[in-house]
Amino acid sequence: MEDIGNLMQGFAVALTWKNLLFMLVGILLGVLIGVLPGLGGANGVAILLPLTFSMPPTSAIIMLSCIYWGALFGGAITSILFNIPGEPWSVATTFDGYPMAQQGRAGEAMTAAFTSSFIGAFVAVLVITFLAPLVAKFALKFGPAEYFAVQFLTFCSFIGMSREPPAKTIAAMMLGFALAAVGLDTVTGQLRMTFGHTELLQGFDFLIAVIGLFGLGEILLTMEEGLAFKGAKGKIDLNVVLQTWKKLPRYWMTSLRGCLIGCWMGITPGGATPASFMSYGMARRMSKDRDSFGTGNIEGVVAPETAAHAAGTSALLPMLTLGIPGSPTAAVLLGGLLIWGLQPGPLLFVEKKEFVWGLIASMYLGNIVGLLIVLTTVPWWAAILRIPFSIIAPVIVVICAVGAYTVHNNMFDVAMMLVFGVVGYFFKKLRYPLAPLVLALVLGDMAETAFRQSMLLSGGSVGIFWSNGLVGTIMTLAVVLLCWPLVSAGLDLWRKRLRASESAADDAPDPAKAGKP
Repeated sequence: MEDIGNLMQGFAVALTWKNLLFMLVGILLGVLIGVLPGLGGANGVAILLPLTFSMPPTSAIIMLSCIYWGALFGGAITSILFNIPGEPWSVATTFDGYPMAQQGRAGEAMTAAFTSSFIGAFVAVLVITFLAPLVAKFALKFGPAEYFAVQFLTFCSFIGMSREPPAKTIAAMMLGFALAAVGLDTVTGQLRMTFGHTELLQGFDFLIAVIGLFGLGEILLTMEEGLAFKGAKGKIDLNVVLQTWKKLPRYWMTSLRGCLIGCWMGITPGGATPASFMSYGMARRMSKDRDSFGTGNIEGVVAPETAAHAAGTSALLPMLTLGIPGSPTAAVLLGGLLIWGLQPGPLLFVEKKEFVWGLIASMYLGNIVGLLIVLTTVPWWAAILRIPFSIIAPVIVVICAVGAYTVHNNMFDVAMMLVFGVVGYFFKKLRYPLAPLVLALVLGDMAETAFRQSMLLSGGSVGIFWSNGLVGTIMTLAVVLLCWPLVSAGLDLWRKRLRASESAADDAPDPAKAGKP
């Protein structure tokens, strides 16, 4: 009952006219960001983060989170109408969404996508509401060893559970650690890797890095690919909405599976993209009409949208309770909290109740408002996509530059933003994941501090990480995930050799029949 009371207080905070206005602005900006390929949730939040520096932290996080919700909704519009995934996770939506649009069922496809997205996000918010306080209370017992174990588990999860090649994930993470080490050593007070540049005394600013990596890097790649918009017209009327809502209850099992997959992949650092593909694959495998998938089956829209939004929303749970971001966007939001002087983690639920529960309440309201907005404004967003990208791209670059400059009012930050933009471009060009780099950049200092504190407490013995059942279990699981790619590769090699030997045995002549005519 205490959590319900706190949630009601959160609604009182979120329902102020000022926060409702920020919520509306955030959703509109988010949908615009989601509609425009070359941006996306993480990119948009990173670019617009400087706008919130003068705002109260509660209002700022509400607006930024609503930008994220809006971007999640907006990604489905481009996928269905133009066959252009606005977000990586919306690739799975194109498989059946675009064929439905070509068949003149664009309204039905978008209604199904938006409603499924709402359901997935709503279930994830319920999970956050009731699970987050329990996790936070449990985490209050953590010491330096436990915090390092959790952070180590997060790093290893990206290696063991990611769809990206482990070598590329590790390389990106190592670069993030190197960047996080630049500047003042928080334990000894000595300078590291500044190379005589006073601008690097405070290290690489997280915000500058993410604006360049996500915003500018994506734009450079999109400009190189020569993006052109061509697709179906989008319009949703009330009759289409009601008729689609009548059909959706028959896919309740698909929605439930999507919610479960999404919440699990969000809380663990799996991410929305693998969640959407996994949900789509399971829906196709378990469907009675699996041959219709890819030709305009509405179930092929429901499955990935539900899972993606559940994953994207539930990724905020480890960020709020443990200070561990579960997605690139959550990492950007974590950086924003640190800039505002708030330390994500279990103490946040004790010291900043108003902030935490105001944010959770805004998740409920933001998803409802977002659903209503996208259902009524689809033609507007479709019209924006007909603006030449040669006009949109320079505007986005200017916004990135202004956002980087406003952090410290320093042109050096703009130059660093350009450097990170080039790094982000090459990362995307060479198919290196950016999420591990951002994660290491955000958590690198925290993990290093927790590790060195643990070493000081134990006199330099790593046995402290197995000194009790809790920390030992977490560290063992982390080591298993770290080694899992090698184990998986070994198992695959063994299976191949086993199949090869069986095939050779089948092809060998039978000695019993060799002498017979």
